[in-house]
Amino acid sequence: MTDKKQSRGFMDRVKDTKTTRWIRFGVVTAIYLAWVIWMGNPWLLLLLPLLFDIYITGYIPFTWWKKSKNKTVKALMSWVDAIVYALILVYFVFAFVGQNYQIPSSSLEKSLLVGDYLWVNKMAYGPRVPMTPVHFPLVQNTLPILNCKSYLDNPSVKYHRLKGFGSVQTGDIVVFNFPAGDTVASKITNPDYYTLVKMFGRDAVLSNPQEFGEIIYRPVDRRENYVKRAVGLPGETLKIVDGEIFIDGKKQTAPADVQFNHYFQTAAPLTEAEWESLGIAMDDRSRVPITDEDKDGMVHLGFTVNTDGSVPPVYLSPLTQEMISKLEGMKNVLKVMKQPAPTDDLIFPGTGASSKWTRADYGPVWIPKKGSSVELNEQTWPLYERVIRNYEGHTDAYIKNGTVYIDGRPAKTYTFEMDYYFMMGDNRDNSLDSRYWGFVPEDHIVGKPMRVLISFDKDKGLLNGGIRWNRILKDANPGL
Repeated sequence: MTDKKQSRGFMDRVKDTKTTRWIRFGVVTAIYLAWVIWMGNPWLLLLLPLLFDIYITGYIPFTWWKKSKNKTVKALMSWVDAIVYALILVYFVFAFVGQNYQIPSSSLEKSLLVGDYLWVNKMAYGPRVPMTPVHFPLVQNTLPILNCKSYLDNPSVKYHRLKGFGSVQTGDIVVFNFPAGDTVASKITNPDYYTLVKMFGRDAVLSNPQEFGEIIYRPVDRRENYVKRAVGLPGETLKIVDGEIFIDGKKQTAPADVQFNHYFQTAAPLTEAEWESLGIAMDDRSRVPITDEDKDGMVHLGFTVNTDGSVPPVYLSPLTQEMISKLEGMKNVLKVMKQPAPTDDLIFPGTGASSKWTRADYGPVWIPKKGSSVELNEQTWPLYERVIRNYEGHTDAYIKNGTVYIDGRPAKTYTFEMDYYFMMGDNRDNSLDSRYWGFVPEDHIVGKPMRVLISFDKDKGLLNGGIRWNRILKDANPGL
């Protein structure tokens, strides 16, 4: 019976196909053709005969196991079949529609909280065609347990973004691949490889695998996902003055929940209930150690030192303006003061005039725009070296005796091939962002968070407030 069926001609197979199979083939084909048009790649039409065979002619025996007399084989293959279909569906949804994303750090608090699980819309800015198309769809770069790469380096696809609903706007919260995540010390992911090089030197990092691990390279779409707010767009000039952002000389509106580190002193230690009422997470409750040498300076700044030499508790926490107002209204609070920005040699790019920049006083810096040119000299080269070499592929680029060379030839100007963005966290004094590692290239943009799917408070048990019910389906992209 089976041999006779397999020997049927093409027209017989077509005629014997049930109406329901034709309907399914029609629906799938329509969706596939729409996807091909969206992709703008007519070569994908070559796969249409495969779809026709799957649904209509059946020359390729994809469902051979259904004819097996072995019940174990049928049961096992039915699970394999369901899992493969599910993974293919997940692959396409995650690649072209959107995906879930967990907030791992406090850089955007209180706008987004640690433990928020977000739905990220990739169609908002247009999804990228996967640059490493052969990858396991449920993990970013490393398979759990096996601790190996979850993707193949080859084949690889050149960056191409499909048409989306819009473009990145000032104030958007954006998910993107970490630009400085191209090179990774496998044993130490925080701080990143380039920060480790600044701290210890390149030779020390490369020659000490016991401490830092293997140094590996990751393609763009396999780098870790970060989430920050876009504060500077391509072609704009950004400057930060005492924590306030200026774009092209115009002061920008700060997010409602922007936070800055503040010292505050209380007559007696705060109770758990008081911490909770202020909304300060446990990780942010830092009590400042006070030495005898500190006391004169504290009095000068207006902090209280008792006549017996004891000092009431002094804390350091990130605070929103609303939290500051609550503190100042508490009878137990003696003083609230913004923390001065410390000098930080990890600020980008950290050479020349920029060596005096801080996280609170930064720039001015011009953000690269596709098609725009910049003059190349000793002042501009540190700002745009990484863009030219790492992001735009001119690895043979360097400066010598004040002259910049690109692809082995002297260059007085450079015209950018992509748009770039300046990203910052709302938790301004506790965010490793563009102030530390520079611009975000357009090919690193992943998508726009839309909704909080669910949120967990790691400091509480599931039955004791661990689930933040009030955040479920909350807007994950609160505006300015």
